[in-house]
Amino acid sequence: MRFKLDENLGTSSQEILRSAGHEVSTVREQNLGGAPDRRIFEVCCEEERALITLDRDFGQVLRFPPHLSSGLVVLALRSRPNLQEINARLADFLDLLETRPLGAELWIVESGRVRIHERTAG
Repeated sequence: MRFKLDENLGTSSQEILRSAGHEVSTVREQNLGGAPDRRIFEVCCEEERALITLDRDFGQVLRFPPHLSSGLVVLALRSRPNLQEINARLADFLDLLETRPLGAELWIVESGRVRIHERTAG
């Protein structure tokens, strides 16, 4: 799968995803650090990449409609997570990805559960 890592995730996350066989680019690589969330969302949509972020703002489905994207993944952590916590949530995400495609959905990955916002018919 094709992912874009937000600037709040580092090289460790990038390595984990690549070692799992995914294509990964980062906000930093594209000099988009500090860009508005709307711009990050647009770039991900244009590139057909699912965004992985710690930024809970991307969970606002009216502002960032998942069905317009290749997927949004919010790793929900405490305010100052350590690398171990980030990697644990990323591992949870990858485990679920083995059993279900991401698609144009919002996945909020928390400790012990994943909330999925699916587009409803209508």
